[in-house]
Amino acid sequence: MFVLLRLTYFTQHNTLQFHPRRSKWWVFVISNGGGILNKILKKKKNLRRRLLRWEKFEKEAAEMGKGSFKYAWVLDKLKAERECGITIDISLWKFETSKYYVTIIDAPGHRDFIKNMITGTSKADCAVLIVAAGVGEFEAGISKNGQTREHALLAYTLGVKQLIVGVNKMDSTEPPYSQKRYEEIVKEVSTYIKKIGYNPDTVAFVPISGWNGDNMLEPSANMPCFKGWKLTRKDGNASGTTLLEALDCILPPTRPTDKPLRLPLQDVYKIGGIGTVPVGRVETGVLKPGMVVTFAPVNVSTEVKSVEMHHEALSEALPGDNVGFNVKNVSVKDVRRGNMAGDSKNEPPMEAAGSTAQVIILNHPGQISAGYAPVLDCHTAHIACKFAELKEKIDHRSGKKLEDGPKFLKSGYAAIVDMVPGKPMCVESFSDYPPLGRFAVRDMRQTVAVGVIKAVDKKAAGAGKVTKSAQKAQKAK
Repeated sequence: MFVLLRLTYFTQHNTLQFHPRRSKWWVFVISNGGGILNKILKKKKNLRRRLLRWEKFEKEAAEMGKGSFKYAWVLDKLKAERECGITIDISLWKFETSKYYVTIIDAPGHRDFIKNMITGTSKADCAVLIVAAGVGEFEAGISKNGQTREHALLAYTLGVKQLIVGVNKMDSTEPPYSQKRYEEIVKEVSTYIKKIGYNPDTVAFVPISGWNGDNMLEPSANMPCFKGWKLTRKDGNASGTTLLEALDCILPPTRPTDKPLRLPLQDVYKIGGIGTVPVGRVETGVLKPGMVVTFAPVNVSTEVKSVEMHHEALSEALPGDNVGFNVKNVSVKDVRRGNMAGDSKNEPPMEAAGSTAQVIILNHPGQISAGYAPVLDCHTAHIACKFAELKEKIDHRSGKKLEDGPKFLKSGYAAIVDMVPGKPMCVESFSDYPPLGRFAVRDMRQTVAVGVIKAVDKKAAGAGKVTKSAQKAQKAK
């Protein structure tokens, strides 16, 4: 299970208002085990009263025969999710620490719904990897085909560079709260996350029990041998004992406000009495009411009437803000998940006719040749793309060219390839917009490759649709 985070700095802690201009983090939860973060939510009494009706959910879970999932039950709101005991789509919840407001993005870890998990991951600032310490459970997740490996890889590939590891279910080890078992897991996980790019010295490993609350908010008396976690990093060392303390030690990322606006859409809603409301995270630039935005690749331009975050109106949304914004004269059929919003007057996004990318093949059972057409997951877009040409085989560590025009690629190979999307798509080069230029390649219900976009062949935009409200706004200025 993964939890991905975003935080908001407090100036006063004794408030439940969510102040949009303080630094924020998103917490991403992947799996049917939402109980970890919900344990924190449950112990925050004010938030519990406002957000959660625990008795109702526990009763529902018990009636469905899923009592052990009772805290995940609160996040799994859809009827289909409750009946399956798994998370299908992404949802947002909030809680507070001594330093931050935290938004949890609950998204599915189940393999059948991995594309929704990728959408959630693309919005996160920090990941909390929850591994089960129970006999057999950890081994299943960390195995070659286990989802623990895939989740960690996807998080790193999609730009989540800060990681916390919670070793959960310590109460179910043999014997309970076994320090030896905890140390075994730390060693194994450290080895793997180092291979994919994380530095274990900068990762807090916390032994916890989400069910009993051990080391969640307060140090547990059940693990006297655990002396706490320590972080060694350039931006300042840190130490602590609990998961909550680890959350407070996350470093705020830089927010690129000087670049043109880029906002990938997570979803688009039609709200009665309001109209069409696209939702997504501002990756770069600034979004303001009154601005005329262009959506790519559909080439639709309209005026932004209002911007909201956590049900509060904003005068501007900055990078990292997950917002909804009301647009006029645009139907939910005109724009959709995977589209990109940008400022019409400042380098608006454009459709990509094709792109050149550097890819690393991780887990493909056979050979990949020109013409291979898997699904590309880039920001919130999920589009089949064809490997039109295999240009170079390269050394994935040094980037040095090994071979021109290779006939095929297989697991372990790295290459420069030309890709062509099967449907209209908007992407950017990694050097210009890092969050919009990294991707995962999925096939056969698994991640087979990861990569970054080196260059984009942008398609010249046609006349497109310009709404009446956009025309008015442009004349007024």
